Amino acid sequence: MTGRERILTVLKGEIPDRVPVGLFVQEEYLGWFFPEKEQVDRVMDAVECARILGFDLLTRDRKFEVPHFMKKSFGNWDVNEKVKKGKGNLYRVTEITTPDGILKQVEAGPHEERTVSGIHFSTVEYLIENERDFEIFNKFVPRIDSETISEMKEWAAFSRKLIGELGISAPWGWGGVFNQAATYRNVQELLMDAYLNQEFYQAYMEKMTELIVESNNALADTDFKCIGIQGNIANAGMVGADFFDKYILPYEKELTKAIQDAGKFTLYHNCGKARVLQESYVKMGLDMWETVAAPPQGDNDLKEAKELIGDSITLSGNLDQVSFLKKAALEEIEEEVTRIMHIGKQGGRYIFAASDFLEKGTPLENVKKVIEVAKREGRY
Repeated sequence: MTGRERILTVLKGEIPDRVPVGLFVQEEYLGWFFPEKEQVDRVMDAVECARILGFDLLTRDRKFEVPHFMKKSFGNWDVNEKVKKGKGNLYRVTEITTPDGILKQVEAGPHEERTVSGIHFSTVEYLIENERDFEIFNKFVPRIDSETISEMKEWAAFSRKLIGELGISAPWGWGGVFNQAATYRNVQELLMDAYLNQEFYQAYMEKMTELIVESNNALADTDFKCIGIQGNIANAGMVGADFFDKYILPYEKELTKAIQDAGKFTLYHNCGKARVLQESYVKMGLDMWETVAAPPQGDNDLKEAKELIGDSITLSGNLDQVSFLKKAALEEIEEEVTRIMHIGKQGGRYIFAASDFLEKGTPLENVKKVIEVAKREGRY
């Protein structure tokens, strides 16, 4: 089987020739792996990295992660973005002028020129600070435009050709509904809204769902086979199962269903604590959850997850790439990868990976050893 066939087989719930070895590489690792490159790209350079090292590729494109309405102007929606550098950080200031007032979002992240496209910004000033901001947003936010839709189709076709049979692209949409809602409103306020201002919370979440579903429908109507949904903010360290099922699940479920109704797979990302949310992920109807992160990054146990939900959802992950992989001896890697693989491969529905993206400075011989052992032990 090719990498593409192998991954799609697992997502369908069928048994491949071996477990896919789907290591997650992005700008941080790629910039370290290709030191000669002035700037790295998480799709094009991930393809080259996968060819060199021989793993099955699941790229996580970010090209359409930022909504169209934050990138360009429309009628009654004038976007002005400024990017500033200072003290090792990059600041993105977005002001949106409407007939009823100005909305402002300020985001910050660490700046490194070679890996700038991989920066994950943190919001320091929020677009939706109060109910008046939401009234403006709700009234004037533009629907997705034909230019953005055309860009999605063109990029998906390009990615399909570029990746070939190495694997598939699972591009990030804007994120899960709660993730996106927490991008534009402080998450502490958002959590309290669910209890203290339920009418506002419902209206806000329904509007975000409407917009996200529309964008993901367009993203799914392309050559992409799988759409990534970022669900890491509403992790089990932040919310319990009761809160998740009542205030988050209905909206995430609507998004998941929309993508699947368009004939595409869903990949839900929570790389931290999720032990008490695993059954909620089944209720959501996901095709795949990544990553089954063990302590200290997460609180999950792969054997337990396989027994609890492994016949309903494809699971991915479990190799500690932070505390273990960067420091372990080759003999330790052989033992740990073998242990993980023999748990994960049982019954199928498993993609071997680390608990998140590979980090810079990870010894190359360690990564090669992971791939070698995982391929050998993953055969059915």
